[in-house]
Amino acid sequence: MYTQPELKKIIDTSLVNLAYNNESERLTDPVKYVLSIGGKRLRPVLALLACNMYSDKIDEAVIPVTGLEIFHNFTLMHDDIMDKASVRRGFPTVHTKWNVNQAILSGDIMAFMANDCLLQSPPHLLQKVFRIFNKTAIEVCVGQQLDMDFEKATIVSRDEYIRMIELKTAMLIATSARIGALFGGADDREADLMYEFGRNLGLAFQIRDDILDTYGDKKVFGKTTGGDIIAGKKTFLYVKAMEIATADQRKKLNELYTAGNDPAVKVKEVTDFYDQLRIRAFAESQMEDYHGTAMDFLEKAGAAADRKIELIQMAGSLMGRDH
Repeated sequence: MYTQPELKKIIDTSLVNLAYNNESERLTDPVKYVLSIGGKRLRPVLALLACNMYSDKIDEAVIPVTGLEIFHNFTLMHDDIMDKASVRRGFPTVHTKWNVNQAILSGDIMAFMANDCLLQSPPHLLQKVFRIFNKTAIEVCVGQQLDMDFEKATIVSRDEYIRMIELKTAMLIATSARIGALFGGADDREADLMYEFGRNLGLAFQIRDDILDTYGDKKVFGKTTGGDIIAGKKTFLYVKAMEIATADQRKKLNELYTAGNDPAVKVKEVTDFYDQLRIRAFAESQMEDYHGTAMDFLEKAGAAADRKIELIQMAGSLMGRDH
């Protein structure tokens, strides 16, 4: 059995060994940069753990699941442009370090690099894996569109919000677990269980990300704290506050969210409002519910208990636990 650090090292090596078209370094330098500035490598490591849960052999999965990491970083590069974000993982975003046009074009090439990796799946899995990936890629784009649409809406229901983060964030995590299981030889039923494990884990992960955006330490979080508030993005905290607030409180929160105050003042005022309604506790409770559901699906999977240990530990670490 492989450990998470071992698998992360394998993925990092795979990324370093990617072949690039060197005709234009200005096109590929941003790609090398964004792939070199860290990250948990959550999706490919999750895929390899799912593969390893069913098989001792992971070699055929390494390059294809590297494509999942490239695709994920491609979406982040374009998201940062849309969000006007200046920092990612503690480093300048690509459009800040270069320019917007360069970030768009270099991001585009990453999408095709991801496809090339997935196309190196073994023949008996190629069509199934590629169709799963393409479906998920479209879902991620739909989720991003909903996220942008919600920025203009005063009221976003909890169900609407959950569906948005399911598409934008959870689906790629779910697909990583499903594809990994298939590479390990799992049948469709087992792969579906792993998909549901990943989907619920992804929902928990995004809600925790929402919490950290408001309450996290910038040095640990790697992004500007309060960035979602400054950008007017609807997070779980905002949606829950609007759900439980009185009419007067909803009006007040909308005013705070749309005000053109100094960013630091705006973040503090909205955070204070959340504190009054104990929104952080509501969000943490919802996060734990999704995490618990993910663990239920993992338990149902047919692999031996000792082959699930690393996945259990990964799920715990994503919730901010050391065990």
